[in-house]
Amino acid sequence: MADDRDLDQVRADIDAIDREIQSLLNRRAGCAQRVADIKLAEVQAAREQGDGDAEVVYYRPEREAQVLRGIMNRNEGPLADGTVAHIFREVMSACLALERPLQVAYLGPEGTFTQAAAIKHFGHAAVCVPHNTIDTVFAQVESGECNYGVVPVENSTEGMVSHTLDNFMDSPLKISGEVEMRISHHLLVAPGTDEAQVTRICAHQQALAQCRNWLDRHWPNVERDAVSSNGEAARIAAAEPGVAAVAGDMAAEQYQLEKLAEHIEDYADNTTRFLIVGREEVPPSGNDKTSIIVSSRNKPGALFALLDPFRRSGVSLTRIDTRPSRTEKWAYVFFIEFEGHMGDDRVSTILNELEEQSILLKPLGSYPQAVM
Repeated sequence: MADDRDLDQVRADIDAIDREIQSLLNRRAGCAQRVADIKLAEVQAAREQGDGDAEVVYYRPEREAQVLRGIMNRNEGPLADGTVAHIFREVMSACLALERPLQVAYLGPEGTFTQAAAIKHFGHAAVCVPHNTIDTVFAQVESGECNYGVVPVENSTEGMVSHTLDNFMDSPLKISGEVEMRISHHLLVAPGTDEAQVTRICAHQQALAQCRNWLDRHWPNVERDAVSSNGEAARIAAAEPGVAAVAGDMAAEQYQLEKLAEHIEDYADNTTRFLIVGREEVPPSGNDKTSIIVSSRNKPGALFALLDPFRRSGVSLTRIDTRPSRTEKWAYVFFIEFEGHMGDDRVSTILNELEEQSILLKPLGSYPQAVM
């Protein structure tokens, strides 16, 4: 009987806490609406003073990163830091939607890891719109049809996504954020399909590569078909008998597929990084990265000359990759990422030095490092 009374009391405490949380959430939402009103009034005043290009900036990537870092730093448990950050991401997403829902383009179709990355970064209140190619994602953001775009850029086992890098060569867009996703692949089939019926396995070429060893061991004689995305592979598996797809949980749920095998990726720490692209530069958040494209003159020691300013300034590189130049045969451009913000004195000094000794220097943006 005493245990029953204790349980009733705990439940009553939970109900009281839930009411308090609900009240605080609505107070926070009211503050978000007031922020929107203040921003709108400031823009209207600027336009009245002759600034016809003034626009309301509802989403501030650096501000969200700072808030989420603060939430994780002061978390005392028992909920994990990432769990608390995820909850607050959704709270911020819902409050931002009261100001203006974000339109986010991503490499589709529905059910891809890129969609999962878009939701992880912007929350479920954002309006996420799938597109068939990386080119189209860039075009949607450049035209203003969407506020931001989400594209894959790098996998921990298979390296860089070259088509994303190529788009930056000609695009005016800036990188405004990054998302890291732990990638777990499953072998998916339509309900009622058994192993003996599978005659073809579909997936994006990156997913096939990430599961190559597992597929070689378990399905060595079954045809593998590279398609535009894992979401497309799941759609095919749902529609065509005998087809299995390599894809994740979101695709399985989206197309109502069953798992013949789970976690078939070759490396347990398989992770893909996605970039958020937008039209505006992002102010410092306090923990940032910068990405640039640079090409040097073709002479001995050219690469060393590009990298030496980072060494002398004590700035850590996080990524360097090469792409063929489109203007000169057997010449290359370098995609370089490093810690720091373009507003930092050390970074500004490095960029000035690179500009003097290179034939191309294109800053792609400074942005908050992935928070969760």
